[in-house]
Amino acid sequence: MIPSEFDDIRSYEAEELPKVYERLLLDPQFQKILTFVMPGVPLEKVRQEFFSCKTPLEFQLRLCYNFLDNLIKKTTLGCTMDSSEVDASKRYTFVSNHRDITIDSAFLSKMLVDNGFGTTCEIAIGDNLLGLSWVEDFVRLTKSFIVKRGLPPRDSLLASKKLSNYMYYVAETKHDNIWIAQREGRAKDSDDRTQTTILKMMIMGGPKAGVIEKLKRLNIVPLTISYEYDASDYLKAKEFQAKRDDKNWKKQKAEDIESMRSGILGWKGHMHYHTAPCINSWLDTLDESMPRHELLETIAHHIDEEIHKRYRLYPSNYIAMDMLKGGKENSSKYSDKEKEDFLKYLRLQIEKINLPHKDEDFLLERMLTMYANPAINYFKATSHQ
Repeated sequence: MIPSEFDDIRSYEAEELPKVYERLLLDPQFQKILTFVMPGVPLEKVRQEFFSCKTPLEFQLRLCYNFLDNLIKKTTLGCTMDSSEVDASKRYTFVSNHRDITIDSAFLSKMLVDNGFGTTCEIAIGDNLLGLSWVEDFVRLTKSFIVKRGLPPRDSLLASKKLSNYMYYVAETKHDNIWIAQREGRAKDSDDRTQTTILKMMIMGGPKAGVIEKLKRLNIVPLTISYEYDASDYLKAKEFQAKRDDKNWKKQKAEDIESMRSGILGWKGHMHYHTAPCINSWLDTLDESMPRHELLETIAHHIDEEIHKRYRLYPSNYIAMDMLKGGKENSSKYSDKEKEDFLKYLRLQIEKINLPHKDEDFLLERMLTMYANPAINYFKATSHQ
């Protein structure tokens, strides 16, 4: 029996699915989504398909898997995963860099199945993306749990402890994988850094134990996600200029929806997932008597290095790095044609941006920085191996 304290954040359980299916299938907006996801399939047939799935995992494997497989074929040149440094028979908490609101975790679930893990993962998702009731129902149906944001300090503290307790529950009682981003929100400039606040949240709940023992019980695995093209790069660049020009600018919910749409349907080129080893053995080498803030910063830095070392770099990364530095140091990594094509791609992306006083030079610099940072961090992380 799942503790009731998790009821407002946890993913749905098998016995709850019939009511969830009913709510979803009666929602007019969700019905429109179905015509895109399952074109030409009558609603009654969809209903039969839904109700034949008795668990969330079965729903993912029977209905979501094929959609994700087709999406990979339509919007990428292939999505691969190297999980050779972990044991697929075990369960982990994947802490990863974060590029896309929905695709990062959705494709990971498919990749885990393809790589022999036998299950998907529970996904941490911010409540800022759940403005519509059907969206919340669907993500909780597909094994997501809710991270509550924008709360007053005391409520935020209680919510973080509940979230932490739930993660231990998933890891130790449900024996499932977890995916969580290394920071709140996406790194808009692709300079991927683990926030110590994520680690602080992880150690707030769980068993009575020291920092290292608590984190070991979550079996943390740093995970690197590499995109050849970020389909939402122009929206991130737009946000940079909007914030530069108006210090009080705040993103609207509609803009999150636009990011979700562009990320799902936009072109991604090649994609690659790469797991580092579980950090448990490395944690055993640490001196737990060091000040807590220093200990957490050391752990965050290690996760960053493990992620940075495993980027898969593409011509776009090398071109962007050379252009920002004003040199040709990496010109052997790309052809003139690849450079021409990448610059054409950037120009077309910038054309999509609708802003008053659009600053094209600034937008180009921001987009080049997004593509250069993975390469810059990769070379820093591998320079002392």
